[in-house]
Amino acid sequence: MDLSWWNLIPTYFDGTAFTLGSFPVRWYGIMYIFAFVTGYLTLTHINKKENLGYTKEQFDSLFTWIIAGIIIGARLGYVFFYKADYYLANPTEILIPMSNGHFVGISGMSYHGGLILGTVFTIIGIKRNKMDLWKTLNLCFLLAPLAYTWGRWGNFINGELFGEVTTSPIGMWFPLAKDSLVSPPVLHHPSQLYEMLFEGVLLFVALYNLRRIPVLHDKMPSLYLIGYGTARFFIEFFRMPDAHIGRVDLFGMSRGQTLCSLMILTGLIWLIVLIVKQKKAAKTT
Repeated sequence: MDLSWWNLIPTYFDGTAFTLGSFPVRWYGIMYIFAFVTGYLTLTHINKKENLGYTKEQFDSLFTWIIAGIIIGARLGYVFFYKADYYLANPTEILIPMSNGHFVGISGMSYHGGLILGTVFTIIGIKRNKMDLWKTLNLCFLLAPLAYTWGRWGNFINGELFGEVTTSPIGMWFPLAKDSLVSPPVLHHPSQLYEMLFEGVLLFVALYNLRRIPVLHDKMPSLYLIGYGTARFFIEFFRMPDAHIGRVDLFGMSRGQTLCSLMILTGLIWLIVLIVKQKKAAKTT
């Protein structure tokens, strides 16, 4: 089978952006910086456009909390959601990127862990900076998909978290796949790009437009949980599950689908509660 330029796109990238001495700086780490800068600039733009009255100092402090929560949460989420047994036996590797005296890098970050602890730290940062809790939290969830887009692009450049095997022309040849040396070439779904598009760009566009609807204007957190959870749940059918876990959760779901199911359920309950409270408040006025 002859491979087209599209099929070979993953081979054009090197996960290492540059090196500092003998230390490699990975594109994935740089994407975290791009994500936080995107979120910061978007939030400050909305602050100016809508005259929210927040200061640069408040945003600087808030984003320090957000960054800390996401990074710590993403790491701990991977540890406990995906490889708890291993890290309980090797606890020093949770935060120290060394194994048997060799630098191995911190491998494994969980979106869901970053979401959970990131939300907790965001709330702490909002309160410490005396910002309006619900209004600011709504804005943070609104811009989350836009920032998230960079993370999936980083996964694609790294050639990791690719999808299931496919015979479709949309498939790509990933050098890091275990079957990369098989002949004829085996293609995989570029599920990182699916996620970048549906869980990132399109979800942001959807939330931005739903925010214009009065009844949904202040319900971005619940809508985000529903939107992301739904998109990720279906894309997980095309994404290769973690090799050491597979699809062994309830009803044959992957671990990502299990966590996304909880997201959707939480978002739906949260949305219903908010709407009911809003209707009750309207009746009493």
